[in-house]
Amino acid sequence: MADEKRIIETATQLFTKHGVKAITIDRIVTELRTSKRTIYKYFKDKDELLSACIEVYHKKIKAENEAIIETAPNAIVAMGMLHQKILERSYLINPNFYADIYRYHPKLVEIAIDPNTSYGHQQMVHLADWGINDGIFVEDLDIEVVGSTVVWLLKLFKDHDRFPIHEFSKERLTFGTLVPYMRGLCTPKGLKLLKKQEEFFKVSI
Repeated sequence: MADEKRIIETATQLFTKHGVKAITIDRIVTELRTSKRTIYKYFKDKDELLSACIEVYHKKIKAENEAIIETAPNAIVAMGMLHQKILERSYLINPNFYADIYRYHPKLVEIAIDPNTSYGHQQMVHLADWGINDGIFVEDLDIEVVGSTVVWLLKLFKDHDRFPIHEFSKERLTFGTLVPYMRGLCTPKGLKLLKKQEEFFKVSI
């Protein structure tokens, strides 16, 4: 019999690989070789299970991001490495995963998605403040605006309607949006560092 942790792990793998709409409770039951009764012992419906999956998935992302920030030598390298990790995840996750949540499970956006967007914003605020203190970002930055802007620039990479994959590679979007924006944040010292470490913003996967 599947326990709660195994149900969440299996459902998360299915949702992220195939999209949310394509995965039914029946499909999860088949994958687990269990019964609906077992699923409903822990979760009253698909929304509740999906919410638990999103929470666990984002906890993993937070841990990965925090490890990157803790080990990076400066804010520019940290941003580049975080960006690499975001691109890596984008290749592993079906674009329909988030699109389906917004379209078919809108109540979960406020409950499960928005809090994590806020967390990402705070990480960017921290990096902006770190860069200012190190003298690589200009002192008069509005770090709250910078935090929100970087988060939204990164969201553009997932907008395949605006930027079709066959026309806009991840690297093209990176050097057409994020890197030019970061140049505007930098002091002369920061510009030299950004130029030297642009490799962290290149697609290596």
